[in-house]
Amino acid sequence: MANGDEEAAGLLPLTPQVFQILLALADGDRHGYAIMQEVEARTEGRMKLGAGTLYGAIKRLRQLGLIEERDAATGESAEARRRTYGLTVRGRAVAVAESKRLERLVEAARTKRLIPRPA
Repeated sequence: MANGDEEAAGLLPLTPQVFQILLALADGDRHGYAIMQEVEARTEGRMKLGAGTLYGAIKRLRQLGLIEERDAATGESAEARRRTYGLTVRGRAVAVAESKRLERLVEAARTKRLIPRPA
């Protein structure tokens, strides 16, 4: 493993909530409410992040250097006042490492015939 990969692997496994937050930011910056909406939509309502859970996780992820607050749009609209978050390079590496870890688990489940292989 490369040094960055080892560092990312040292933060694994991620909680499902943290992984969902990183996934929500993988394709672009979002404000907190948009993160909550995406997670709920992607999980078909099985995971709903409350504000306390989300913002507690955002605080920890910022401290770990996995996400960062980005410059908000200028202006006085409600949209401009929202804090927007994005993945850092380190955050993307951790999300990739967790995705690979989960992929290995799914492959093990397929090997044990717990779930079928895709056609």
